[in-house]
Amino acid sequence: MTIESSITFFFAIFIFGITPGPGVFAILARSMLNGARSCFWLSIGMVISDIVYLVMACLGLATIAATWEELFLGIRIVGAMYLIYLGWKMWVAKATDNDASVDKGLHSVSGRIGSFAQGFLISASNPKVIIFYIAFLPTFMDLTLLNSQDVVIASILTFFALLSGLILVALGASQARRHLKSEKSVKRMNRLAGSIMGSAGVYIALRS
Repeated sequence: MTIESSITFFFAIFIFGITPGPGVFAILARSMLNGARSCFWLSIGMVISDIVYLVMACLGLATIAATWEELFLGIRIVGAMYLIYLGWKMWVAKATDNDASVDKGLHSVSGRIGSFAQGFLISASNPKVIIFYIAFLPTFMDLTLLNSQDVVIASILTFFALLSGLILVALGASQARRHLKSEKSVKRMNRLAGSIMGSAGVYIALRS
């Protein structure tokens, strides 16, 4: 990849990362409920999952999406059910819940692993992402001359571009949370976050 194509690739992936979808909705919901910091490992999970699909596309393994259709369907159903469950938990969350204890739980080792797994599952539930990369990559690199260095560069650029976009979304959503002072407004925000998360789950479940 040339310097020019690398820069263009980075910004294209950045825009792709902030495009509304289940992952962005999950970030919005988590950030509104628990703040931007709580979204870091969730975002990392999403990014790593996308990079797996990117590498698969680079290696010409697109047929896996069709060959393992039942596996991907199972992943999608599990991901959808998990998002709907999280949405319900957010909906019924009490406005008086202790934010400090929630934040501590999310940033514990188990909390980080759980957030990473959640993010990975959300992105992994969309095997069509690999098709996007297959159509997208030839614009920036000659796949007939692709080597390991190109794959590494593309993966690094994707990592930072997607992570930057998701963090920006999280920071934006957390601003709304900071203005919530009354118990009533916090409860409304909980329900809004729950609705967003649940809707993302329904979207994944019903998507063809």
